[in-house]
Amino acid sequence: MRVFRTIAECRLWRQALDGDLGVVPTMGYLHDGHMSLVRAARGDNAHVAATIFVNPTQFGPNEDLARYPRDEERDLALLRGAGVDAVFAPSAAEMYPDGFSTCVPVEGLAARLEGASRPTHFRGVTTVVAKLLNITAPRRAYFGQKDAQQLAVIRRMVRDLDINTEVVAMPIVREPDGLAMSSRNVYLSPDERKAAHVLCLSLSLAERMYDEAERDATTIRDAMRALIAKQPLADIDYVSIADPGTLDELDVVDRDALVSLAVRFGTTRLIDNTLLRAP
Repeated sequence: MRVFRTIAECRLWRQALDGDLGVVPTMGYLHDGHMSLVRAARGDNAHVAATIFVNPTQFGPNEDLARYPRDEERDLALLRGAGVDAVFAPSAAEMYPDGFSTCVPVEGLAARLEGASRPTHFRGVTTVVAKLLNITAPRRAYFGQKDAQQLAVIRRMVRDLDINTEVVAMPIVREPDGLAMSSRNVYLSPDERKAAHVLCLSLSLAERMYDEAERDATTIRDAMRALIAKQPLADIDYVSIADPGTLDELDVVDRDALVSLAVRFGTTRLIDNTLLRAP
């Protein structure tokens, strides 16, 4: 497995490849959710690359950039064992050299939900993903459904900018108790980790209400909020039931609907979602 630190050497490697390349962009500290993307890429493509880059531009001034978990040696061992051909792991200075002054904003979609809570977040995500896709030129790029809004924003960017890469979404991978796998789960104290189970319980409640023919989105949101509020360690940021394509909030669940939420447990902010599929 090759490990590249510079854009130039990564591009030279890419130019020499024959056959499709699948890329898995990550910020490292890999878990089985990431590895499920790697396995899918390995099955779909002649070659597989991963990127490891903790992108500073998607963190706000009071967020967890400095303490974001990192373990590159372990990450590389996992990727090597999964049959990855190459890893692009640049420094921040390589990606954003002196004088860097360009960003790739996506209007509309990026302003809602996560964008409302973290106003500069998606501008950083779309800028770095655009750069990574430009550098690696993959046939396919793999992203997890856990970051559902990020997935929608990236798909819009790829479409609008005519980037010749297929965005492949992969299902959420969960812990045995249902908590979505996330690198930030390591921040949780034992009590917070137990409390975080309420996230999947609230999503399951929404699914059950929908299966029992409840179609009023406000009724479902209110029931989810009430359930989460019973957990004293939980601090709700948002609970949303929205159109999956536009992220416009729904009054009536009369089509496919993305149910998503963001909740803080102490200093740790977790997100999760589920899709209600119309009959």
